[in-house]
Amino acid sequence: MEKKIKEKKLRPSKLTDTNTVFAKLSLLPSFLGVSVFFIIPFIIIIWYSFLDNPINKEFVFFKNYEILFKNNAFLTAAKNTLLLSAVAVPLAVVLSLGLASLLDSKIPCKSLFRTFFLCPMMVPVASVVLIWQVVFHYHGTLNAVLGEWFGAAPVDWMKSSKCMIVVVLLFLWKNLGYNMILFLAALNNIPKDLLEVAELEGAGRLYRLLHIKLRYLSPTILFVTILSLINSFKLFREVYLLTGDYPFEDLYLLQHFMNNTFRSLDYQKLSAAAMIMSLVMVLIIGIMFIAENKFGGDVEE
Repeated sequence: MEKKIKEKKLRPSKLTDTNTVFAKLSLLPSFLGVSVFFIIPFIIIIWYSFLDNPINKEFVFFKNYEILFKNNAFLTAAKNTLLLSAVAVPLAVVLSLGLASLLDSKIPCKSLFRTFFLCPMMVPVASVVLIWQVVFHYHGTLNAVLGEWFGAAPVDWMKSSKCMIVVVLLFLWKNLGYNMILFLAALNNIPKDLLEVAELEGAGRLYRLLHIKLRYLSPTILFVTILSLINSFKLFREVYLLTGDYPFEDLYLLQHFMNNTFRSLDYQKLSAAAMIMSLVMVLIIGIMFIAENKFGGDVEE
């Protein structure tokens, strides 16, 4: 009798058991949605990247990729996009971690600082673009202030080699607050007794940061890095609203190239560019997962 009672207690409920027919049917709508809007289109893109065009459907192997790597517009867009991500993403991770560490320490007005850095998340994209246009226009606020206070000559920020600085500042202004909150939550989960013992044994701040805090923060660093990388590709909205279809050469991103290619209905070139972009993203994220697993895997265990 006791054995039957124990088996009954160990047996999962029908509502929580994932091996039942009901559970599998419940997943069906989500699976269909993902298949229709993600998996099937991705397979079609792979197929299109190896065709001459969608009408003739002549299989040309890697010819579209060869044409793409000889296209100056694509090479410029790829270089600018990689440069933007290479500069903006590390800055977003390091600065947000520094702000989180600052707010985690004993400083006054913590809630005020937290609110200040979270405010950009509540501002619509159109308003952000309007602010940046007012500040960084040739006749804008920044040039007026620099000219009046320092006697500097006006700079056309969005049509010069300094345009990437403007976009990186925009990216940081929009993303630092959310990343900071993620790091704050991770810092609060680090065992305080471990830090206290390390401090009592004479470990300095740098040692505690490198050997304790960063090891516990490694999953959050990975997540924030991937999130920032994705957001750096999404920055096309703001850049497009600021500069249009054909911006200054240093701001011509992959999304500009793909948007203009879509308008010309060059699907095979567009599909090849999308595949290259996907492979690069998978490679970068894979490297980050391997690094995080080696650096912080023992902490998670």
